Amino acid sequence: MDNYWAEPDRGEANRVFAALADPTRRAVVHRLGAGPGTVSELARDFPIALPSFMKHLRVLETSGLIRTRKTGRVRSCELNRERLALVDDWLAAQRRSWEAHTDRLQAFTEERP
Repeated sequence: MDNYWAEPDRGEANRVFAALADPTRRAVVHRLGAGPGTVSELARDFPIALPSFMKHLRVLETSGLIRTRKTGRVRSCELNRERLALVDDWLAAQRRSWEAHTDRLQAFTEERP
């Protein structure tokens, strides 16, 4: 069995999955799926202090899931949809693997009397 997560190019996927592991960050990604928003607009939906919320945004930005831009005193965030392709690619690979296993299991059970 190959070690999928030990491959050098998996570091990027690991950062994305680590960022998505937190429910607050998943909620921010979900919200940004509807369009960009300022930090204050996004933070208003969460019952946590602004410095704590900013840590979540920093994790999302470091993982590449969001981009931020500062105009004057206002910081805006937008979803980097291309980065979600890492999740799609991983899920597609898992799906292919599972389907291959279930196909072999089905063939095995059909061969048995």
